[in-house]
Amino acid sequence: MPVQLLKIMKEQSETPLPSHLQKEDLKDLQEGSDHTNKYIQGIVVLSYPLTKLGDGTDFFKIVLQGLDDSCSRINSINILIYGKMAEDCAKVIRHGDTFIVAGYKVIKSPTAREDGRHGCHLEVSEEDGSAIYIYTKPRTATASETAFVSIAPKYVYTPLNQLKDGTIVNLYGVVKFFKPPYVSKGTDYCSVVTLVDPSNVKLTCTLFNGNPDSLPKIYKVGDIVRFHRIKIREYNGQMQGITSGGFASLTFDGTVGAPVVPRTSSKVYTFMDEEHKTIEELRVWAASNISISGPAAKLSSVQPMLFFDLTCQLVGKAKVDGSSFLLKVWDGTKCPYPTWRVPVEAKDLEGERVLLHQLRNLMVDILVYDNHVQLAKSLKIGSFLRIYSIHAKQASADNENVSHIEFHLHGGTCYGRGIGVLPENNSDVKELKTFLESVDLADSQNMESMSSVELDGTFSDFTDLESHLQRCQQLPVTVLTDHQDLNNTELKTIMNSTAPQQYRIRAKLRTYKPQKLHQSVKLHCSKCNSLQEVPDGDVFDFILQRSAITDPNPELHNTSWYDSVMWTTQDQKQRKIAIHFVRHDEMLRQPEDTLLMIEGGTLKEVWKLTKRFKCVIPVRSTEVDLELLDLSAPFLLQGNVKYYGCKQCSAPKPIKSLSSMAAEERPSWDPTEIAQVLGIELLQYVFIMKFTLVDGTGALNAYLFDYEKFFQIPASEILTNSFLQEKMQMTMNMLCPPGRKLGDLPWLECFIKSYNVRDAMKHQVYYQIFDTTVAEDVV
Repeated sequence: MPVQLLKIMKEQSETPLPSHLQKEDLKDLQEGSDHTNKYIQGIVVLSYPLTKLGDGTDFFKIVLQGLDDSCSRINSINILIYGKMAEDCAKVIRHGDTFIVAGYKVIKSPTAREDGRHGCHLEVSEEDGSAIYIYTKPRTATASETAFVSIAPKYVYTPLNQLKDGTIVNLYGVVKFFKPPYVSKGTDYCSVVTLVDPSNVKLTCTLFNGNPDSLPKIYKVGDIVRFHRIKIREYNGQMQGITSGGFASLTFDGTVGAPVVPRTSSKVYTFMDEEHKTIEELRVWAASNISISGPAAKLSSVQPMLFFDLTCQLVGKAKVDGSSFLLKVWDGTKCPYPTWRVPVEAKDLEGERVLLHQLRNLMVDILVYDNHVQLAKSLKIGSFLRIYSIHAKQASADNENVSHIEFHLHGGTCYGRGIGVLPENNSDVKELKTFLESVDLADSQNMESMSSVELDGTFSDFTDLESHLQRCQQLPVTVLTDHQDLNNTELKTIMNSTAPQQYRIRAKLRTYKPQKLHQSVKLHCSKCNSLQEVPDGDVFDFILQRSAITDPNPELHNTSWYDSVMWTTQDQKQRKIAIHFVRHDEMLRQPEDTLLMIEGGTLKEVWKLTKRFKCVIPVRSTEVDLELLDLSAPFLLQGNVKYYGCKQCSAPKPIKSLSSMAAEERPSWDPTEIAQVLGIELLQYVFIMKFTLVDGTGALNAYLFDYEKFFQIPASEILTNSFLQEKMQMTMNMLCPPGRKLGDLPWLECFIKSYNVRDAMKHQVYYQIFDTTVAEDVV
């Protein structure tokens, strides 16, 4: 029997191993050595789901940790199990089991640098004469109880200011910002978390998993997380965290005095007594060092034009169209303004009819869009939700003068937009359930409804907007992200001082340019420091038409790393179009994971492909290889973003250079990496604006040069996203309200730095805003 499940009784195995087998240590394991009559022993610390390979063979992967030195990184190894043995092992193996394998093949591991494990892995199958022995101890915990690994390594935790590029570390941090799990452009779910700790360093982590429940269960800013085996990499001069093999997380409530109870989907984890102290220390530090958000807003306090978080219960849902979905929710309070009722067919509405009728005056309709639709469809009626960054949009019904509020959860994930499902034991859910049980539904049905557009009721647009603007003037308009030791300096003093220097100022924004905000977006080359306008779409269309004159070269089709399809259009021009699909592991990936190259396509055809495939590269044929088009055109399209290269600094390489990325274990198709492989110096989208600042002592012009920190909006997305354009306009209206007298403008704090610009004719001093962010409370 190749797989034997044995028991340990009184610290001894009930069945001894065959006498001819001798133990081999992981540190002595080498490819090419004789491993006959040898066995490897260790503890199962990680297992992956049972899957099938392309030929139908069962495949099961585990990570084994040696017993002799559990703190050593080299002392863990990947075990790849095939066929019937894979199926048998997947049924019985549990974390913490002692695992012994004999008759294995030792193969060089292609993922050793990525996962930080042994340089070799073991391949095991019944056909190769392998044998597996699994020793289990009697389990005292029930299936519903948390089990702990019987042999727990002593973990070392790294402060955020000591992270190094390329390392895999364990760490603790306080959540400063997060995006709830959302469907990425691939098949995985993604969550973005920004952490801080007492070292005063910030770390942004991008986490992926095929199961959203396996991502950190973060509910609010101020939660504390523990990450094990997270990979650190440096990007644009800053450290970032990404998931690696074996990544695991625990999340704790960051409230001082709350129970120290970890949130995790795993049944197996370690948590030492001394870690309680770590949690308590981080809670105390966070309470006085970061701005922890208070309770989510109530429907009774909602104002027009606000973005807010809502903790609520789902009572109904319905499909609206392909890109939007309706959620009907309530929180026991009543919105003070008429609200939008989304028209849907009765047959499409899910929910208990009696309850929907009882709550008709208390529930509101929230329309969710794009990437949030898939999650919204899966929500269970009656579940408790926290919906982040809902837009309370003021609107009027067609042919009516009555204004109302519409609730939208826009597509994308900026500002943490998303939906989180809260468990029954969450403290906010317990409080909400108690409140909902106390609501008298009879009273809500008898009172005159002001929450539905169908009934009479008005409110003054201008009065509410005016009061909102006045409240925003009381709030911090901007947030200073560094240099807290600097004191405010008057503008007059700054203009009379020599450059270069850094200053903290308190001033009002009198005017700004350009007034048409889309004109502020430029393309910047960090190598030659040049700026250029974003090319017009007509230029791209012209370049595509010109390249379509030359037919694709059939000799360049179906290479070792991409498959090709070619056809002739049925129009008068009878264009020949070729699409080359990049393969990975000899297989085509799902469309959302696929990079393709297109020859002969029009602008309309290219944009259609970007809606379905992850990356699209326009190319043309030469006699020997595919090549990029003129760099006046984008070299890559991903989603709605066009990526350009600097003509002066780029040295384009043949397209076959991409084959090295296709050979990676998990190609990310990151635009920066693609640009590097193709010899392209990537141009970055930036905001370039001129602010005229005044403070009563003087006025100066300060330039804003920003990728996404100031507005918290990516400059790369602003030109193709009407919602982000609206958001940016609202932000500028808050910083510099139109039609206001100078005395009524809000004060804003920011950092500026002075610098010298000299040429043969003259010398000038310029000023630039830096390390400043618009407060999230403003819009």
